[in-house]
Amino acid sequence: MLEKIRVPGPVGRPRTRPDAVAGDKAYSSKANRAYLRKRGIRAVIPEKGDQAANRKKKGSRGGRPVSHDAELYKERNTVERCFQKLKTWRGVATRYDKSQESFEAALHLRGSIMWLKHLTSTT
Repeated sequence: MLEKIRVPGPVGRPRTRPDAVAGDKAYSSKANRAYLRKRGIRAVIPEKGDQAANRKKKGSRGGRPVSHDAELYKERNTVERCFQKLKTWRGVATRYDKSQESFEAALHLRGSIMWLKHLTSTT
């Protein structure tokens, strides 16, 4: 999924590497963290309890504790609410569309409707 990310800036072409990626504990794996580190992206992912216990059990060979920015992690809630709003469309939530193009079109349509509702509610 990170290969398709485009972060628009004030000028020029969009960046393909965000500053940080926030994820829940399900994404707390060595492979995910190594991939992000290799690309120079900061991981904002809390450590699972069993991973922390295993690391502590190993003692000094277990490595350093994983750190994450708690304030930046709080902003992940905005993304989760957006996904919840997208999934209010039953077709998007259950993925009834057979083709990738149809599913992406439904996502774009739902996103446009959400954006229009936001514009009309703030004015």
